[in-house]
Amino acid sequence: MTKLKIAIQKSGRLNQDSLKLLKDCGISIDNGKDQLKAEARNFPVEVLYLRNGDIPQYLRDGVVDVAILGENTLVEKGEDLKIIERLGFSKCRVSLAVPKEVVFRDLNDLDGKRIATSYPNTVKKFFAENNITADLHIINGSVEIAPNIGLADAICDIVSSGSTLFKNGLKEVVKMSESEAVLTTGPNLSSEKREILNTIQFRIQSVLRGQNSKYILLNAPNDKVEEILELLPGMRSPTVLPLAEEGWSSIHTVLQGERKFWDIIDALKERGAEGILVVPIEKMVL
Repeated sequence: MTKLKIAIQKSGRLNQDSLKLLKDCGISIDNGKDQLKAEARNFPVEVLYLRNGDIPQYLRDGVVDVAILGENTLVEKGEDLKIIERLGFSKCRVSLAVPKEVVFRDLNDLDGKRIATSYPNTVKKFFAENNITADLHIINGSVEIAPNIGLADAICDIVSSGSTLFKNGLKEVVKMSESEAVLTTGPNLSSEKREILNTIQFRIQSVLRGQNSKYILLNAPNDKVEEILELLPGMRSPTVLPLAEEGWSSIHTVLQGERKFWDIIDALKERGAEGILVVPIEKMVL
């Protein structure tokens, strides 16, 4: 039987979220502790646990077919590989940081300085675009310690909360790019593996759609229904059902995206909506 080989990070921040996504897609992985390879019980998939930085080359070589990895790794080592789905988790940014006591005005302050990083290609490209010359020190590991031991004047690394920088006496001064987990594929998938991938991608899209949506139920006076419907950008037309209490209706719809969610809720209340119920959606299949 043809199986699709999926690479995920062996350990670290991407590992657990990647496994959870596969589980949410109905793919059950039998993975024991310290396993480097595991098969799905109910789907033609094999998962390989690999070092994040090695995954792009494994994709090119055909050792694995697809991968879940950080976009920052693709920028650094796999710009030739195609992103087929943004996954929305493990969000971070690639930033420049300096010791907190250093007075930093703008990027030109780093011209001619020593920069420690695990992302030399990313830094070289960014500095070239901004006409900055620097001496790069490539470190695989804890980059944050470099200024404290006199190895570098600044660092470039991934930043999530910024707590690691703070603990090492550093401050973030320039955000170079943003990153999140992505699904990417190798260059030469067979038609059979492409079909398996299409099924997985469809399931992933359904899971992500559900995560970004809420099911809304509310009660409204009949004379306010039209005003309320104007506020509800649902999947299609909201459902309106009469209540047992005369003069009232129940309205059901789906709100997608969090950005304006509370603004819409506040506006619904102002127009007379009552008993507003917000329900999370596990998956949304279109």
